[in-house]
Amino acid sequence: MADGYREHLAVSGELKDLAIADLVLTVAFALIFTGGLAGLAAGVPTFVVSFAYFIPIAFVAVTLSFVLHEYMHKIVAQRFGAIAGFKRWNLGIGITLVSSLLGFLVGLPGATMIYTSRFTQEEEGWVSLAGPLTNFGVFLVFFAAFYLVYHSLPYHALSMLNATTSYIGLLIVITLFISVWLAFFNMLPMYPLDGSKVLRWNKSVYAATMVVIFAFLYYIGGPGILVSLVYLLIMAIVFYFMFSGMRVFRM
Repeated sequence: MADGYREHLAVSGELKDLAIADLVLTVAFALIFTGGLAGLAAGVPTFVVSFAYFIPIAFVAVTLSFVLHEYMHKIVAQRFGAIAGFKRWNLGIGITLVSSLLGFLVGLPGATMIYTSRFTQEEEGWVSLAGPLTNFGVFLVFFAAFYLVYHSLPYHALSMLNATTSYIGLLIVITLFISVWLAFFNMLPMYPLDGSKVLRWNKSVYAATMVVIFAFLYYIGGPGILVSLVYLLIMAIVFYFMFSGMRVFRM
């Protein structure tokens, strides 16, 4: 009875942490799409309306891309005999929200904690790769959805964000972007992100994964997405040197 109660509390705590992290990332992406502090400075009423407009879209995209990403880390880790569960990171929540207000996003609201003493590098690599591969799956599903809705392929689809389009169209395009953006961010080769462990395990697998990510990003974003990626890399490097001593999570 006591063990069952403790297990119930552990599951409840994990779901609560995952829900909080999901909400934080939803708000962060909605802030990005409404311009952050720059959008707020342009006019509070317009900012509020725009923020409310993007919240439902961001919620669907983040829930599918982020929650499934973390869940697959857990499933694969358990398949290899580890104990795994999601835990939020309060400092990371602050970093996520502040960065989104400033116009870029360092998304670290929490991570799947993995407890094991017998992982091989290959097993750890597969556990880490499971999240980004899940993002690929989400991307491909919404890629197909775009074709079914518009009878065309989503080439440079991010340009739709600045054009008049349907709400469902924006939902599809933003989910395409968020799914592959989360894969890209998590595959950066810096601890504690997934990429550091995949790179340590197999450089060829890491390189192939990054090629797919860049191909997806270029396809939906066009040449302009490269500027955004360079900006993100600069901010990620700054973050790494600022917080490299805080090795809190295994993701």
